Amino acid sequence: MEMPVGRRSVFSDIGLVYCAAIWGSTFVLVKGALDSVHPVSMVGMRFLIAALLLLPWVLKRKNKAAMLKESFILSFFLSALFLAQTIGLVYTSASNSGFITGLFIIFIPAFMFLLRGERPARTQLASAGLAIAGMWLLTGGVNGFNLGDALTLGAAASYSAHLIFTDRYVKAGADTVMLAFHQFWLVSLFSFAIALLTGCPLGVGGVKGWGVIILLAIFPTLTAFYIQMLAQKTSEPFKVGIIFTLEPVFAAAFAWTLGGENFVPIKAAGGLLIVAGMVTGEFSKFYFPRAVKKEILPV
Repeated sequence: MEMPVGRRSVFSDIGLVYCAAIWGSTFVLVKGALDSVHPVSMVGMRFLIAALLLLPWVLKRKNKAAMLKESFILSFFLSALFLAQTIGLVYTSASNSGFITGLFIIFIPAFMFLLRGERPARTQLASAGLAIAGMWLLTGGVNGFNLGDALTLGAAASYSAHLIFTDRYVKAGADTVMLAFHQFWLVSLFSFAIALLTGCPLGVGGVKGWGVIILLAIFPTLTAFYIQMLAQKTSEPFKVGIIFTLEPVFAAAFAWTLGGENFVPIKAAGGLLIVAGMVTGEFSKFYFPRAVKKEILPV
């Protein structure tokens, strides 16, 4: 029996909130574990474990190479996202990383202009202005903007590119299991290749380090990415974007509580401006006819 549309919508919304919350919590987890494992090795291990956990479902598929080409493209952006973000956490705070990563929504109009020649609307330019002002307050301006912040900004750009291409493939009826599996092992392969070429240590120091890696593999990698793809099939684009603006809010909340980071009012104000910019950007991209068609992203 097929689930009613309203109930599917509720479950999709819950799934997307779960994704935002679990991704927001990882900034503190990753930063706390970087004393035990090199950031590049951490990315390789978490994605390898996620791929292995998904393997039983993959083995039931007749065409094991399905979605390989699409996954290769997505894994390029996903690797850039997580490598830049994880290395960036060595130099910046978990709260800064969460807010700057949230700027991925601001990059989407820029990519759509480059890919499709679509000029950003005035409200999108205003949202970008709010976000830039917020990042200025959050990082302390030019003098306070460090390597970690720069790497995280690159991660945000990779995040938006990944979402745009995922949108294309999922709307075309992609097998989400194969799409996730091939992405996971390819990201792991890229990460370990970089680790070997650059001489990064592959060891993990202590049970705590392994515990964090396993948690990262199961929840924010395997479950969250898969739930995201499933939820976006039935969720309106406007709603998806608004829910995803909660990720940096969760990141800051975890950093200022469980992470033990100091609450700095001026940084909090910067984060609030970033979230305001992201919400403004989502309103500018909302287009009712496309929402009726349930397109994944408002692009």
